[in-house]
Amino acid sequence: MVNRSPIPVVDMPLKIVVLLSGEGTLLQSFINRQQSGLPIEIVAVISNRPNVGGLARAQKAEIPAHEIDHKLFPDRPTFEAALIKLIDFYKPDLIVLAGFMRILGEQFVDHYQGKLINIHPALLPKYKGLDTHRRAIEAGDTEHGSSVHLVTSELDGGPVIAQIKLPILPGDTAETLTERTKQKEHLLYPEVLRWIAEKRLVLATGTPCCDGAPLKSPVILEPDSEG
Repeated sequence: MVNRSPIPVVDMPLKIVVLLSGEGTLLQSFINRQQSGLPIEIVAVISNRPNVGGLARAQKAEIPAHEIDHKLFPDRPTFEAALIKLIDFYKPDLIVLAGFMRILGEQFVDHYQGKLINIHPALLPKYKGLDTHRRAIEAGDTEHGSSVHLVTSELDGGPVIAQIKLPILPGDTAETLTERTKQKEHLLYPEVLRWIAEKRLVLATGTPCCDGAPLKSPVILEPDSEG
């Protein structure tokens, strides 16, 4: 998967909508890579929280930026219906969760089956849910990492597409490990978008297929440097 020759021909850029809830550092990695030739087009950025840094990053890059504050809706289905309406206006090829801190219900996930991906800061299936860095340290793990997976109705339970690993260093805290893992995510997530844009990775069947064959285990991205 990481062998980039021959270079596939991309007829049209992959149109993505990015969902986020915070500062948007992952979004910034997409923007930077798009500007340097990654064959994607970020058609919209949507936050479920108002006035977050991710919206400012989108506006600076002249990307349509929207906030749909989930607190203003009476329940999850109503919020998700509004979110679906806005996303569908942009007709994206893929919906990318990038620090979107809101559990999505079955109605939403089913609507975008095979078109919805997320990144989780752990080597799934380990450490689903929150506090992954602290849990990995407390368990005595020697390595940690991040996983990009297809979203299903099971929390952090969809098929894992790709992972990137890093060592847990002596003296690591949850805070230092969080920061080091984020740096690896900025390598991993844009690369997965590249594979999808180049049609080397196909998700629509519900079972990810890589280079024409079902993906039996996650692709392990080897970063240029470890640590």
